[in-house]
Amino acid sequence: MDESLVRTLAPTVIGILVRRGADFAAAEDAVQDALLEAVRVWPVDPPRDPKGWLVAVAWRKFLDAVRADNSRRDREIRVEIEPPPGPSEVEDDTLRLYFLCAHPSLTPGSAVALTLRAVGGLTTRQIAQAYLVPEATMAQRISRAKRTVADVRFDQPGDVATVLRVLYLVFNEGYSGDVDLAAEAIRLTRQLARMTKHEEVAGLLALMLLHHARRAARTGPDGSLVPLAEQDRGRWNTRLIAEGVDILQAALARDRLGEFQAQAAIAALHADARTAEETDWVQIVEWYDELVRLTDSPVARLNRAVAVGEADGPRAGLAALARLDPALPRYAAVAAYLHERDGDPVTAARLYAEAANSAHSLPERDHLTRQAARLNTRLRG
Repeated sequence: MDESLVRTLAPTVIGILVRRGADFAAAEDAVQDALLEAVRVWPVDPPRDPKGWLVAVAWRKFLDAVRADNSRRDREIRVEIEPPPGPSEVEDDTLRLYFLCAHPSLTPGSAVALTLRAVGGLTTRQIAQAYLVPEATMAQRISRAKRTVADVRFDQPGDVATVLRVLYLVFNEGYSGDVDLAAEAIRLTRQLARMTKHEEVAGLLALMLLHHARRAARTGPDGSLVPLAEQDRGRWNTRLIAEGVDILQAALARDRLGEFQAQAAIAALHADARTAEETDWVQIVEWYDELVRLTDSPVARLNRAVAVGEADGPRAGLAALARLDPALPRYAAVAAYLHERDGDPVTAARLYAEAANSAHSLPERDHLTRQAARLNTRLRG
């Protein structure tokens, strides 16, 4: 059975059931039951119309569940027993599903899990493995999320910005277990981009592609982190870079700038430089100015300080950094880098060690520890 086809069809079928009158939780359960039936039947008797088969079986599973529910036997069933005539509005159904799974009433973690399950078509086990939690824990998280949105009605358009934040969270998880979440986020964002011409959807897709293009060069053979300036740019995926740049240029041409377009523009400038020394840091600072104007994000301001340090010298970078909260994640690492470039290895070594102690990942901690050790060895010599 073609797993990629099933994962593509699952959200469409859920959306069709919801439009016919099923609540989200019941529709999702029915589609999962239909997928299990497909695993059993399709290898020996593949359907000519996979989507139609899944819709028919899922609808039957849903109706069976409604009829078997004792608590509802004496209530009026508010769904149509037979589907309405005419073609299904596939894109509208799936787009509503994106909005539902990223509903503001959900926590970010629950929204991510529900999106991967309902829109991405992943199993609970796959999602649990990707997030390194027990399957039972993930099942409870998904069940709570389904209950939260069970009675949500979409009388107004959903919030695209919330959907994009959820997809970006998925992308930043990268790879774990047997699921490549970065690739999955790109697949889902491509799907969303086909359904809507929103320029920020295009901006996020471009950003993902440009970051993903550098993936092979980000780690060494031993799994160690390789900073951007030291990466082998010959290992960057030029096809993904070209696609990302094309998508970004088309989005920017609409003249409705958003934060993901600005981030993608910064990534594109890095990708355009044949060497680290050729990076156009002045233009990168200008894009960070736009990003700060759009978001007023402390993280954007922190990254801007790095860019200022490259464009105007480490003293200017340290001056920009001094205006920020030292409690920011990566503040110490940025300060260490700028102090080293400013010729102060003693302060830099101390800050690298401090940054290592608060690092959120093992590769990052190891990298910062090595930087501190390198400077300390030089100082002792």
